[in-house]
Amino acid sequence: MSGLPQVIAEIAEVAGPDAAWALAAARGGQQVFIPATVKPGHWLADLVGLEAAEKICGHFSANGRGDTILIPMATLARKREAIARALSGGAKIDQAAGMAGVHRRTVFRHKRRRTEAADRPTDQGDFFD
Repeated sequence: MSGLPQVIAEIAEVAGPDAAWALAAARGGQQVFIPATVKPGHWLADLVGLEAAEKICGHFSANGRGDTILIPMATLARKREAIARALSGGAKIDQAAGMAGVHRRTVFRHKRRRTEAADRPTDQGDFFD
């Protein structure tokens, strides 16, 4: 998941993108303590599920100790993700804009960039062969 703040990208890699988005939405901009182990009923387990919480704790713990981390707000990344989900779900431009909390022109720009990226050739040709 490119374009994400480092901490959110790490969480997405170890616990999945849904856990990363949930954590950014609920605790973005806050400093939180991630324990070395987590039990049912802990705020992190309640937020992302016990399995994802265990993965997050395992990733951020060192020497059997938890760690305090700053959860980025990831506002721009969350809006891009909301636009992408809305469009891939079949939403119209105005619907996607409303779902993501952005202007309809932002959705048009997002669609244009996505189309341009898909049209870019990925083959390097014979130059590197």
